[in-house]
Amino acid sequence: MTPRIGKGREAVKYLLMIYAADQTWAEADEATREQAYAAHEAFGRMLAERGAMIGGEELAPAASATTVRATPGGFVLTDGPYAETAEQLGGYYLVEAAGLDEALDYAKALPAHIVEVRPIAG
Repeated sequence: MTPRIGKGREAVKYLLMIYAADQTWAEADEATREQAYAAHEAFGRMLAERGAMIGGEELAPAASATTVRATPGGFVLTDGPYAETAEQLGGYYLVEAAGLDEALDYAKALPAHIVEVRPIAG
């Protein structure tokens, strides 16, 4: 994908990681889920209109994760996420932005309570 920022400046890629308690989503009623999906669709359209959307996905619940750890003797597989926390990574958007301030503006517009913004290295 060609960077969208012109005049000699390249866009920076940022990962917007959405964190929430899996239990909250699991206990949500159908109307709440439909409202959340509609809000994310609107957010995705806004990013696309600005030429900032690279991709994004909802993740399956953290309980479905398998963690792979390298050890001197091989690998250890553990059911569940790497970190045992109240909030788990539930989805992400990969965006292009002129800089951190624009990426933070996108994070603030995202229909989520906790968003970690991290630049892509390189």
